[in-house]
Amino acid sequence: MPELEHLPPTGGAPGSPDPARIQRGLLEEQVELWWFREPGKSVLCYCVAVLLVLGCGLGGVGLLSTTTSASSEWRLGAGTSLCLLALGVLLKQLLSSAVQDMNCVRSRRRIDVLKSGGLSDLVVVLVAGSAMLLCGAALLHLALVDHMPKPGQALHDMYVSGVVLLAAGGAAVVGAGLYSAAVVLLERTRMGRRLVDRLTSIFTVSGQMERRRETTSSLANLI
Repeated sequence: MPELEHLPPTGGAPGSPDPARIQRGLLEEQVELWWFREPGKSVLCYCVAVLLVLGCGLGGVGLLSTTTSASSEWRLGAGTSLCLLALGVLLKQLLSSAVQDMNCVRSRRRIDVLKSGGLSDLVVVLVAGSAMLLCGAALLHLALVDHMPKPGQALHDMYVSGVVLLAAGGAAVVGAGLYSAAVVLLERTRMGRRLVDRLTSIFTVSGQMERRRETTSSLANLI
């Protein structure tokens, strides 16, 4: 019958397994891949950690290397604090890498907290920014409020160092806040898209089932 040639193919049975979905489920079960689910976030947080280590480390070494008798107190304090901060950020990255290599954590929630781009990196950036803000505020307080006799160059260096630390710490804190806000917005948008996709798929499947029923009834009438 020529009418049957124009009918669309009905496809597989409704209960047949989807190979793409099965492959996706197998990949989701691999614990090693949970560390690399969001490479964009990982690269961004890794670059921020490298900048923090280099900036704090070089700044601390610079302050310690230029310590003189006239400015020994604040240079030693600020330089030591920056070096310890750089070591702390570096230690966090090394610990995360060691935990990932040993594969001793098999919980998705804990991996999301520990991996680059997770909660731990955000906390590290916030702590580093807050520490730089405190250190910069202390230096500005000493430069502007302290009335102890100091050479003019020492006060100028203290003031410049305080301003630089305040700017760097403020940028770190504001950047972490913007990052967290962007992540929250993206997650909400993603959840909304998933809901829309689910509703669309439900309506699409129901529409296909109705068309199949109409095709079946028309075939029965033709026969």
